[in-house]
Amino acid sequence: MVDRPDRSRYEILVGEDGNETGGFADYVLAPGEISFVHTETDPRFAGQGLGGRLARGVLDDVRARGLRVLPYCPFIRGWLGKHPEYADLVPEERKEEFGL
Repeated sequence: MVDRPDRSRYEILVGEDGNETGGFADYVLAPGEISFVHTETDPRFAGQGLGGRLARGVLDDVRARGLRVLPYCPFIRGWLGKHPEYADLVPEERKEEFGL
């Protein structure tokens, strides 16, 4: 997983040489927070758990950077709902807005 700030997205790299983009999570960065707006995985890699690995990697990086998360993307929002150990990344006052 790699952050590509010039493209405002995280990418998960796959393939034998680790050079192929298997999926990405688009974001909008603001002071102290990051809004996830779209996540997509390449259908060629369906069933390999890329989406979950991408979400975990992205959220681990965001935690390390001390950012708050606004999960507008349905995939990231759903993943957060299934992994309450990451729910603290969403501001308490915004959790109801995202159904968390």
